[in-house]
Amino acid sequence: MKTARAIATVFGLGFVRYAPGTAASIVALPIAWLIAFAGGRFLLLLAGLFVFAVGAWASEVYATETKKLDPSECVIDEVAGQWITCAFALVSLPSYALAFLLFRAFDIFKPWPISTTERLPGGIGIMADDLAAAIIAGAILVAVTRLGLL
Repeated sequence: MKTARAIATVFGLGFVRYAPGTAASIVALPIAWLIAFAGGRFLLLLAGLFVFAVGAWASEVYATETKKLDPSECVIDEVAGQWITCAFALVSLPSYALAFLLFRAFDIFKPWPISTTERLPGGIGIMADDLAAAIIAGAILVAVTRLGLL
């Protein structure tokens, strides 16, 4: 289905030759900023959760069509994860930069318990590690902000 492919690959961004997940996270940042600036961080969190749900569907359809367990070109999970992470950040350049670095680090290296979420089936499994990375990165952002370090 063309719609699922467009969503899962973020309109073809997932086909970028090098680091498509990082590219998707970078593209997600200014959109996250606009959503948070216009409607607040809670609206950004809701948007991230909506993208997570739609992304789970689209990724499952796309993975089934391509017969791949977790296609690298599925980058909608990075958009959802980056938005959810940014929902925990102050709407400032330093905070968003840290949100980007923390999310990408947790998503790339997948320390426990993030690594366990990849065992989930289908589209949820494709998306879940990014949700877990976002929650952990978000918790660190909250702690850093509360400690006055940001």
